[in-house]
Amino acid sequence: MTDTPSDIARTVLTTEATALAQLAQTLPADFDAVVTRLLTLPGRVIVSGMGKSGHVANKIAATLASTGTPAQAVHPGEASHGDLGMITRNDAVILISNSGETRELADMIAYCTRFDIPLIAITKKPHSTLARAADHLLQLPDAPEACALRLAPTTSTTLTMALGDALAVALMQHRGFDRDSFNAFHPGGTLGAQLLRVSAVMHRDDALPIVAPDTPMGETLVVMSQKGFGVAAVVSEGTLTGVITDGDLRRNLDGLTGRTAAEVATANPRSIAPDALLSEALAEMNAHKIGALMVTDQGQLVGLIHIHDLLRAGVA
Repeated sequence: MTDTPSDIARTVLTTEATALAQLAQTLPADFDAVVTRLLTLPGRVIVSGMGKSGHVANKIAATLASTGTPAQAVHPGEASHGDLGMITRNDAVILISNSGETRELADMIAYCTRFDIPLIAITKKPHSTLARAADHLLQLPDAPEACALRLAPTTSTTLTMALGDALAVALMQHRGFDRDSFNAFHPGGTLGAQLLRVSAVMHRDDALPIVAPDTPMGETLVVMSQKGFGVAAVVSEGTLTGVITDGDLRRNLDGLTGRTAAEVATANPRSIAPDALLSEALAEMNAHKIGALMVTDQGQLVGLIHIHDLLRAGVA
């Protein structure tokens, strides 16, 4: 009986997951040495491979570059026709070949040997041409490919990509690559938006719906209407003492206009710091089902951020 597509998928995922667990348990002996060498590298990490390994090389180079380790992918075929000039003696080269005998890598191997450029091999075969030529070997487990023929690059490419991720993250953490560094390399898209600080988009000064504690609710309603955030901040000598929301208005409908802002407001309201991330502001709003947060610095009101600001920034 023929396996269903779901059965096949589970077999593939189980095969690859088993191989990843094996890689984690038997991490290449040279891994720490490779990280140490790349941390002090004056140039870039050049990553290359042929076929599917080439696609993985592109991904590894991109991940390294985006996490603080200058890197570039070079196609081995193009390298043999002039692009070897992109590789300098300040660089290190990572070559990927499951068999370790990929013919197209021969010129890059020879170039690294000739100019004493550090060569790091990622391969399954420790006695292969690539492994023997390398200064450091990151050996992959001898795990079966996940396709029925045991031929298509599946498990091997998954292992290589995961090993590249492990290398990039280890380098990232040892470099002290923090959120601000990440933001500098990812200014666009959702990632860039999530790494923006609250201070970058918050409303300030005259835009804020501020009332004093003794402000009559009639005047407070006017301020709330004019500013358009659906809330009012109750402030005494610059310090945020309370917030009035639509919910507070509904709870105090009886005799509302005869009260003051302080009598209606929710005391000790939730707020966020100006240097908090927009993603943190969104998490706070979602957790407490609120549409706006006051921004305070040591208790002093400095701004307001609304859910619409997060939507415009591309976070929500």
